[in-house]
Amino acid sequence: MRNNCPTKAEKPPPRRLPILLRRAWFSLNQAFRRRCAVLGLTPDQYTALRTLYEGGRAGMRQSDLVLAMSSDPNTIASLLRRMENCGWIERRPEATDRRARRVRLLPPGRRQFLKARRVALALQAEVLSSLPETDREKFLAELEKVADACRRAAQLSPAALTAQETAEEKREMSSAQSSTGSP
Repeated sequence: MRNNCPTKAEKPPPRRLPILLRRAWFSLNQAFRRRCAVLGLTPDQYTALRTLYEGGRAGMRQSDLVLAMSSDPNTIASLLRRMENCGWIERRPEATDRRARRVRLLPPGRRQFLKARRVALALQAEVLSSLPETDREKFLAELEKVADACRRAAQLSPAALTAQETAEEKREMSSAQSSTGSP
């Protein structure tokens, strides 16, 4: 019979942050998606409803919702279009900037959110029950630090900076070509 304790030669596999975060997110998202299917709601729609609910009755700018949801403008615009068609939200031009859109939760969206919130809270309690009750809040606080560090790393990544530099270089080349007449 083999002993399951690792020896010096057999180390346990290393824990890798990206793999653990992806597995946790994917599994949680899948569980929530399945449980909310009866409500006709996706996890992203729930997140948008929750963010708008927590933001107050005045709603929020669509661009602020993009940041709060850690998403991109096109994805959120498409999501909000579907939610608007369901009658859960409304989008109107911002009073101070007609190009910006203000998103507001409507009563049917509020009711939908409150139904789904019960499902979300039950799932969160189920998942967090794997930790001792005294460690749960600390775990969430530490996870928030990791999430913030991941966001900062993404914002400061060389690829993001390179994309910005490439766009600047293209503008400069285009400007130089138009002034010299070269192709």
